[in-house]
Amino acid sequence: MDGKNNPSLKLLKDIKIVLVGTTHPGNIGASARAMKNMGIYNLALVKPKDFPNDQAIYRSKAAKDIVQNAKVYKSVKEAVEDCELVLGTSARDRTIPWPTLKPKEAAQEVSENLGIEKIAIVFGREDRGLTNEELGLCNLHINIPSDPEYSSLNLSQAVQIIAYEIRMALLEDENRADDWDVERATNQQTELLIEHMDELMKEVDFYDVNNPRKLLVRVRRFFKRSRIDVMETNIFRGLFSTIQKKLK
Repeated sequence: MDGKNNPSLKLLKDIKIVLVGTTHPGNIGASARAMKNMGIYNLALVKPKDFPNDQAIYRSKAAKDIVQNAKVYKSVKEAVEDCELVLGTSARDRTIPWPTLKPKEAAQEVSENLGIEKIAIVFGREDRGLTNEELGLCNLHINIPSDPEYSSLNLSQAVQIIAYEIRMALLEDENRADDWDVERATNQQTELLIEHMDELMKEVDFYDVNNPRKLLVRVRRFFKRSRIDVMETNIFRGLFSTIQKKLK
């Protein structure tokens, strides 16, 4: 299929690429260049170590507009709060498994929801990736299956791989999900729901607050995996509020 005749590609500019705690400004510029190669323009930076910096502009080449228009946030939570679908790149194994996709699978997920939901793809720090707390904000995780003998990828390489797979998915498949009756909950709405449930569980002494074990992580995984919509969020929060009123 000719990319010029594929209207889906115009939606690529709406994908938000989030770079967290980037140490080297040159990696920001190189990542911006990788994004623009694939038609993605929305760059968010979470607490970059050295930005703005001329190195970011220099390494971006013809993508300096992406660097200059990048938005800086104080936290991942703030950067993705307006998004309904958040995918975080991760190379680590978790004690509690999280839904994890290969790049091609993740690209298909993005393709099916692009234009319907606001989407963010989060990339971690060069030396240690994303924290467990940051990964917990994501609906899905992406793992790039590099060689275990040398698995470390440069940040811009990781961005290029994911961006390329998304572009290819759009070129190959225009059948995006468009039949859901209610819009998906944003990341912020889902976080508020999780906080509300935790508040209720504490009120009824559902768990030992000094030793929660993995309960809260499992609750978070359930709601993130479920991709809950706005009406479902309101139902749960309405139920929690009613129970709280009865308790009083």
